[in-house]
Amino acid sequence: MALVEGCKHELEISIPVEDVEKETAKVAESFRERVHLKGFRAGKAPMSLIRKNYDSDIRQKVLENLVPKAVDDRIAAEQLRPVSRPNVADLHFHDGKDVHFKAQFEVFPTFEIPNYNGVEVVYTEPEVTDEDVARRIDEIRETKATYANEDPRPLASGDYAVVSLESISGTDEGIKSDEVQVLIGGPETLPGFTENLTGASPGDEKEFDVTYPEDYGRETLAGKTVRFRVGVKGLRRKELPELNDEFAQDLGDFRTLDEVKDAVRKSIVAQRQNDAQRAAKDKIIDKLVDSNDFPVPEIFIDRQIENRVEQRLRALQAEGVDPKSFKLDWEKVKTAQKDAALREVKASMILGKVAERESINATNEEVDRELDRIARQEKQPVAAMRRKLTENGELGRIASHIQTEKTLNYLFEHATKTAE
Repeated sequence: MALVEGCKHELEISIPVEDVEKETAKVAESFRERVHLKGFRAGKAPMSLIRKNYDSDIRQKVLENLVPKAVDDRIAAEQLRPVSRPNVADLHFHDGKDVHFKAQFEVFPTFEIPNYNGVEVVYTEPEVTDEDVARRIDEIRETKATYANEDPRPLASGDYAVVSLESISGTDEGIKSDEVQVLIGGPETLPGFTENLTGASPGDEKEFDVTYPEDYGRETLAGKTVRFRVGVKGLRRKELPELNDEFAQDLGDFRTLDEVKDAVRKSIVAQRQNDAQRAAKDKIIDKLVDSNDFPVPEIFIDRQIENRVEQRLRALQAEGVDPKSFKLDWEKVKTAQKDAALREVKASMILGKVAERESINATNEEVDRELDRIARQEKQPVAAMRRKLTENGELGRIASHIQTEKTLNYLFEHATKTAE
């Protein structure tokens, strides 16, 4: 075995001439049994004619039969872990001689991760104040708001205007709505609407331009100036429910407002704890990636770059952008994405090594629970969902994800937490 560079290996392999001649005779006989030569019935043509007429095909079939097996036998004998199919190079195949060739491929590296226990990371348990709880309850209260019609008057900041709008120019999308509610001066309301609707009264109709910011969420509108025709149809007043036990009971399985506050506090604690632990876990992995140097197969990096690009294209497609409109220069993409992809692959390999060392695996019960959750979410029978996820390989990815999360939890639990 020869280590070429990183995870790239090369094997020089020979196949004895005796094995080559034996396989050649077997392949030639199989050709004689199924091919037809003029003047001879199938299986009756002289072997000399068979070899003369089908020499190239016979030699190719002999190589197809012998080379993969020779490579697999050698890989097994040297206990290698290839991560890609071998590439055959420098093949020498001459009559009456051994076959010689080189098999080139990448292998999974042999490495260890010392000192993964006790990684120092900044972490403090999150605190939740009464003000935090009050803000969250106010947000819930906002979702229960109702809107009452008011008598016609000129619109002012803080009013909820009911308008119809239609784009006239500036966009190919054709924006149109017969009734939409606009908060005059609201943080989510574009300045163009606030400026042009302030002072307008129900029954008025106006045309004006609205400029969308460069970082607007819909890329098809970002940075564009669109002219609208807007009709003011009415004016509404927002009414919030009172904060009392009746409000609590309207939310579900609660009897008092204090019970709602307790549930909200626990929810905020869980959310902040999850966010804080996720950030700490990311830092632990970053430290382990930075402090452990080992070779990574190029094929792993290429696959990760492809995954990153596919995820970005899917995100763009969800925003209404046609992925086919992009002409990717793969070499430029690889250069731009390589460092990030390398870190992600190393992180995955480190987590795999820790899981192996600590015997961390996804149990059947854990996979079944996740399967049940997905089946309920998709409103499908569990058996049908299991069959579908098994066929598309997703069930294995679910088990891998569970293993990764358990490994991250292990690293966090055994980390040395320090105050900021």
